[in-house]
Order: sequence, then structure tokens, then C-alpha cells
Amino acid sequence: MQFDPNRDYPLGVRRPELVRTPAGTPLAEVTLEAARAGRLAGAEIRATPDTLRLQADVARAAGRSQLAENLERAAELAGLPDEELLEIYTALRPRRSTAGELESWARRLDEEAPRTAAFVREAAGVYAERNLLAV
Repeated sequence: MQFDPNRDYPLGVRRPELVRTPAGTPLAEVTLEAARAGRLAGAEIRATPDTLRLQADVARAAGRSQLAENLERAAELAGLPDEELLEIYTALRPRRSTAGELESWARRLDEEAPRTAAFVREAAGVYAERNLLAV
């Protein structure tokens, strides 16, 4: 059955077979009992890029384009190490980065996360207009 963002929300209830952990564990097997028994690692309790893209489709179908874009960016970033995500988050805080530093992040993200790279560039422009770049 093909995914229908209008009909299949919430995914975990209507289409649980589409929701898996990063290692491929089906949603039905993501339980507290499995975690306690050691069958489920902490790193497995996170959304996958595929699930985030499906959620973006649902948001877009509901007319929530900004939420859809946020979820698309999240899908791009889902595979990055936590340390790198924290570095990006920190760099995007007002007065933490120069325009050059933000552009450097954008270039690093261009290939694997183009939506996020565009977001970083947009933030750099807004920060420049509002005098929020580091000196």
C-alpha cells in the first residue's frame, strides 16, 4: 500500500510498518521491555531520515509548510554525530560565529544537507542585518 500523508497519520498507529529505528528494528519491537533486556540500544531510540521525511509529507499535506521544511532539515541532519550537531547548534547562536564561520559550516553541509546549508546561509544574512554576528 502506498503512503498517503492525509490518510496515514499518525504513522505509528496507521502505518507502523513504515517506522523503524536506525538499525531497522520495527516500531512494534521498540519497547521498554526490549530496552531493559538490552535488545535495544539508546542510539536506536531516535527518528530515522525516512520517518522524518514521511512526517514532512504529512505536515505539507496539512498545509504546514514551515514544519515540513524543519522536518526535511532534521532528516538531513539525523545521520550526523551528536557532537557535530551540537557544534552546528552552537555556531548558529547569536554572536557565536562570524559570517565566514557560518559560511564554512554551510559549505561543509552543502552536499549532504543542502536545505540545512541554505538555512545556515539565511541565518548568516539575518544575523548580519541585525548585527548579531561575532566580531
